[in-house]
Amino acid sequence: MPGHFEPLPGGGAAVALDDVEISIIRSLAVQLLELIGPGPAEDAQADPLAELFAEGPSEPPSDPVLRRLFPDAYGDPAQPPGSPQDAEEQRTHSAEFRRYTENDLRAGKRENALAVIRALDALASAASGEGGAVLKLSTEESRQWLGALNDLRLAIGSRLEITDEEDTDLLYRLPDEDPRKPMVMAYLWLGGLQETLVSTLMP
Repeated sequence: MPGHFEPLPGGGAAVALDDVEISIIRSLAVQLLELIGPGPAEDAQADPLAELFAEGPSEPPSDPVLRRLFPDAYGDPAQPPGSPQDAEEQRTHSAEFRRYTENDLRAGKRENALAVIRALDALASAASGEGGAVLKLSTEESRQWLGALNDLRLAIGSRLEITDEEDTDLLYRLPDEDPRKPMVMAYLWLGGLQETLVSTLMP
């Protein structure tokens, strides 16, 4: 799918999106929101002060996509630990870090995904009947979009089991009848959007 971000005078970025592209990005952002889940305030009517100091989970998520979005802060699960003591220390440190940071990380990812949805809803309303429109983002909105695009690619890459560049090369050569092909095309397209958006934020 064509289209790439270009810098706007004075900061920010713009990209032309057609109706199909708007629908795809919005659908993916909604799915990302559902995957991340609601925040503490949405689960129950909590005391705002208590919510501020609420602790997050200490164990990594069971879903591989969420593990990619919220990885352990200490140690690489793919690498063998130096010793059982090292492994236990890494687990302890990771659990503590996750307990005090994951709620904030989830909130930030939710806000980024919501920013994408709101921008696309406004764009779709403005472009009604025209087949597409030009999305214009401020510098702050561009950063939120960049975070959301990165999360979407991490999520899709996890579902496709992409772990290195060689995996991506193999996916390029998938036949059209492969059921993974649409997801691969979305992954590559989002990568192009992400790359050009990064360039607009560079001084």
